[in-house]
Amino acid sequence: MNDSFDVIVIGGGPAGYPAAIRAAQNKLTVACIDGWKNRDGSSAFGGSCLNAGCIPSKALLESSELLHRAQHEFAAHGVQLDGIGFDVTRMQQRKAAIVKGMTGGILALFKAAGVTPLAGHGRLLPGRKVEFTGADGTKRTLQAKHVVLASGSEPMPLRGVDFDGKAIVDSWGALEFEAVPKRLCVIGAGVIGLELGSVWRRLGAETVVLEALEQFLPMADSVVAKEAQRHFRKQGLDIRLGAKVAGAKTGKSGVEVRYADKSGEQVVVVDRVVVAIGRRPYTQDLLAEGTGVVLDARGFIQVDDHCRTGAGNVWAIGDCVRGPMLAHKGKEEGIAVADLIAGQYGHVNYKAIPSVIYTAPEIAWVGQTEEQARAAGRTVKTGSFPFAASGRARAMEAGAGFCKVVADAGSDEILGVHIIGPMAGELIAEAVLAMEYSASSEDLQRTIHAHPTLSEALHEAALAADRRAIDIPNR
Repeated sequence: MNDSFDVIVIGGGPAGYPAAIRAAQNKLTVACIDGWKNRDGSSAFGGSCLNAGCIPSKALLESSELLHRAQHEFAAHGVQLDGIGFDVTRMQQRKAAIVKGMTGGILALFKAAGVTPLAGHGRLLPGRKVEFTGADGTKRTLQAKHVVLASGSEPMPLRGVDFDGKAIVDSWGALEFEAVPKRLCVIGAGVIGLELGSVWRRLGAETVVLEALEQFLPMADSVVAKEAQRHFRKQGLDIRLGAKVAGAKTGKSGVEVRYADKSGEQVVVVDRVVVAIGRRPYTQDLLAEGTGVVLDARGFIQVDDHCRTGAGNVWAIGDCVRGPMLAHKGKEEGIAVADLIAGQYGHVNYKAIPSVIYTAPEIAWVGQTEEQARAAGRTVKTGSFPFAASGRARAMEAGAGFCKVVADAGSDEILGVHIIGPMAGELIAEAVLAMEYSASSEDLQRTIHAHPTLSEALHEAALAADRRAIDIPNR
């Protein structure tokens, strides 16, 4: 077996496997090492995203939203259902089948591209050597002209709330519940906490969400965050802000979660606790002494604007480096690095990376919020359009939310777009493309959108920025 490659990628998640495939497409010899282990002990490529994050969570969100719509929306369409039931076991089987198909698909892609997959642990040694430990414990030393570190991230623990894999779990554990808990506590009202809380609330769990920050969704536009909080509370999520968790203890009556807020010390008793306070870079046993790769104070691998580390021909991408922990950000970094290694052009526009929260309504944004733009000294104009005025959204019984465009008042350049409403994660792609080409709000105004579509809401929001919207009063 070959022990020398042009490129060795350590990590087979959404950053690592695209890097490996693109490098192979660039006619380089490539190996991709991944040490992911499923709960049953089996190996799989795809990292947290495919195995215990993006893909399984979206499968559960889709299933639970269908139940919610059947219970609360179908009657408005004239669809009459009696005795609506739900089978959690079947839902979990469907999720598992989707994950298995996706992770197995990576191996098929590797085979087609000519990438050598290596299931096991990779450790960078000095001189661009990689110690590979296979599933059977055997070790080999591999040599590469270039090494790409894509080790990903892991759930962040919370002091005083120890995972036991049963009553107190991380985000992965929350995807594996075999039954709907009667009472659920989610610690953290970020993207992961809101998505997981939404899944189990729709299925019937009494769900309380504890967030240490006083502000809800501070990374989102303030108007969007306010609208989202209103809808989540309407759906039954008990969101408590400024709630600083001190600890959790399992007893006969359940798990006692202790926290403090402006009213003082509080206790909530639940059956299950999900800790979803964020993720941290995973670099355990990744770097030997003397590699020249440096970690910063928060544990991220230090890189330059092109993902180069301090060691020659050693690169790092994805969740283990600076920037938002998003699968699509890691993917684009992986592709860019693979092209740079091949002597081609590679670039990631960090100003045009979309973020999506896959709740209902969905939330998506790209670029600056209105508050960020003003804080940066920009004079801005904004335009909004409600989905309640969208014919397509009304036909879908999905009139909640709106689109908002933030543009520079002088140059008209689009600075940010923020959407809460149906299919926001799909609609945001148009805004990303517009910002990639430094489009103005007028460019969106003059782009013809099919009628009736949800995308017309973005069109009208751009028109509203100049008080020229057609389908809403201009004030």
